[in-house]
Amino acid sequence: MTIQRPKGTQDLLPGPIGKWHHLEEIIRSVCREYGYEEIRTPIFEATELFQRGVGETTDIVNKEMYTFPDKADRSLTLRPEGTASVCRAYVEDKLYAQAQPVKLYYVGPMFRYEKPQSGRYRQFHQFGVEVLGADKPVVDAEVISLVWDLYRRLGLRDLEVHINSVGCPTCRAEHRRRLRDFLAPRRGELCRDCQERYERNPLRILDCKNPVCQEVSRGAPTTADTLCEDCREHFGEVQEFLTAAGVTYRPDPRLVRGLDYYRRTAFEIMVEEIGAQSAICGGGRYDGLVEEIGGPPTPAIGFAMGLERVLAALELQQNLQDREHGPFAVVVALGKEAQRQGFSLLSSLRQAGVPSGMDLLGRGLKAQLKQADRQGARLALILGDEELKRQVAILRDLTLGEQAEIAWPDILTTVSAKYKEEEEK
Repeated sequence: MTIQRPKGTQDLLPGPIGKWHHLEEIIRSVCREYGYEEIRTPIFEATELFQRGVGETTDIVNKEMYTFPDKADRSLTLRPEGTASVCRAYVEDKLYAQAQPVKLYYVGPMFRYEKPQSGRYRQFHQFGVEVLGADKPVVDAEVISLVWDLYRRLGLRDLEVHINSVGCPTCRAEHRRRLRDFLAPRRGELCRDCQERYERNPLRILDCKNPVCQEVSRGAPTTADTLCEDCREHFGEVQEFLTAAGVTYRPDPRLVRGLDYYRRTAFEIMVEEIGAQSAICGGGRYDGLVEEIGGPPTPAIGFAMGLERVLAALELQQNLQDREHGPFAVVVALGKEAQRQGFSLLSSLRQAGVPSGMDLLGRGLKAQLKQADRQGARLALILGDEELKRQVAILRDLTLGEQAEIAWPDILTTVSAKYKEEEEK
């Protein structure tokens, strides 16, 4: 019986993985320009971190985490998201003692046991940004502007930024009271999850995708109805900064996000082509999370996006191409001595920074040239007994179909110059 990969996972193969490299290169470039530094946290953490950090009322903690005991019977969980881990590192590694704010980003695999569907996997990959140690509205606007800029550079079209303020603990208490009063007469019609949320976190009922719950909550009080003056002023300034940055946004009073730790600004970026679950990025402010996991009171904001979802959106908009590059030059060696000399030349080309390859199966001239063309090589350096005697190689341009002899001492400088010229185009 053939062993297959687990359900909800995928193999990222040579060729198509070039799309991932392209996306990750742009991510790192944008983060560098915005002054964000990379952080890498463990793939598994103490289960309590996510129970306290993500929230025990969330679907992630209640239904989707991969949790297991280790050999010392400690409960560990494969990370389902990145924010809690970054906050744990901020506390444990005393990043709060550095100059504030601390601006971080991460790229890596996450794990959730949920139903696989288009663009969603049980092992998936996230890019996320976290800014810790700053509470000003301009920080919220910078975080949203960063992801907006990233999507613009990727070529994504028809984007919508939805923003809301979910308030602070002070004004959230009044909203919770009003929301419960509104829902109480029809509480029995809510789905089982929302009946539990009614007691523990009724705000999340507004985020439920169940059509019945959406109908029951239609017309319910929103956070916009109960924002305190400070939260209202903060949200207004965020919008002013977004307008100044040229970011197109839409206030959405029903946007609450699916995690318990959000306060004040919450946002999602939508693209309709990828179906009903159209969000390709979500985030917001979580000023109480660092304190919740044992750190000092720390304002913070961030976002996360699933890379599979972004790639799916790019593909649906026909703005995604295989970008993995093959060798620029291929050494075509015919005969044992030519193979030895050719391998030496291959090593020199690689050390000079020229992507180069060579046939490893001892095939004939025609087969080697065919393989070089299939790999997308620009140049072929042909070596046989006759060329070795005269200390030359045949330099064939596989794109133009032209060829010429080149003296052995000139090969490295000539090929390097052509590669540099190609890279500068």
